[in-house]
Amino acid sequence: MLFGFPLMVLLILPWAASYEINNLNLSIVDHDHSTYSRQLTEKILSSGYFRLTDNATNFHTALKSIERKESDLILEIPPHFEKNLITGQGTKLMIAPNAVNGMKAGVGMTYLSSIIADFNAEIVNELVPANRRTAMPTIQIDSQFKFNPRLNYRVYMVPALIVLILTLICGFLPGVSIVLEKEIGTMEQINVSPVNKGLFLLAKLIPFWVIGFVILTFGEFIAWAVYGLVPAGHYYTIYLFATIYIITVSGLGLIISNYAQTMQQAMFIVFFFMLIFIMLSGLYTPVESMPEWAQWIAAFNPLKHFMVVMRSVFLKGSGLADLTKEIWALLGFAVFFNSWAVFSYRKVDK
Repeated sequence: MLFGFPLMVLLILPWAASYEINNLNLSIVDHDHSTYSRQLTEKILSSGYFRLTDNATNFHTALKSIERKESDLILEIPPHFEKNLITGQGTKLMIAPNAVNGMKAGVGMTYLSSIIADFNAEIVNELVPANRRTAMPTIQIDSQFKFNPRLNYRVYMVPALIVLILTLICGFLPGVSIVLEKEIGTMEQINVSPVNKGLFLLAKLIPFWVIGFVILTFGEFIAWAVYGLVPAGHYYTIYLFATIYIITVSGLGLIISNYAQTMQQAMFIVFFFMLIFIMLSGLYTPVESMPEWAQWIAAFNPLKHFMVVMRSVFLKGSGLADLTKEIWALLGFAVFFNSWAVFSYRKVDK
């Protein structure tokens, strides 16, 4: 811990905890298919901030790519885009960001609007003689912020903070409580009892599983009472995922208790895992903006997957069909951590 923790923090977290928004996924709906529309697309992609993930035929199809978390913004180019620019009639573009993360949506809008404004200036210089140029732009932008129209950052943070609370209470308190029993001696009585280790660990999980549901319900009540935030999806989706997640992180807590001999050791291990989990969960910064190798590490973080679930259900109304990746990931973590907890628990069998 003396060497591993500082090394991990200094080598990984400065890269992961970046507030710079990069690798924005863009879906383009081009109704014009003209030279100017292709030039605009090439200018946007050459900026380095955007990557093209979808060339949709209509806005409805592009919106599905946002719902599947494949795109962050939609740019819709209307018909007769080039013709209207050449004739001086002006035209209007539609930009629709995914505003679940209000900060990311706002920054993406700023980047895209700046590039379009620069393209507009180039077109004006090309088409209009210097003595006839005006300050009026020939391209207008009509914006729609999806899922979080007011760009309220609290709406983005509250579901994630509920996940963080569940992790702290249900994930690491089981481990600390068992280590406490080791120190006061009651664990020795369990070790010489007929109770098998699987049943003993299950008995340790059940109280925190119940407590987790109470904390989750209380958190949802606070979200409604204070912030006016209610899930756009179904409550059963949240509780189904919460059931799996609580078992997952409680199993991790039991693993910590099996290896820690004192409360001090347990607290240091808990602090180590919590800091890494939080910084690689997307709590403050989007995981998509991290380097690719950091995204691979984050994929093995159960906190990140449940945070995606909570934000998707609260803000987008996602259902089980939209969250199949997360449910399989959490089920895999639950089986892995709890199996490890059972096999690593040392009990003197009679």
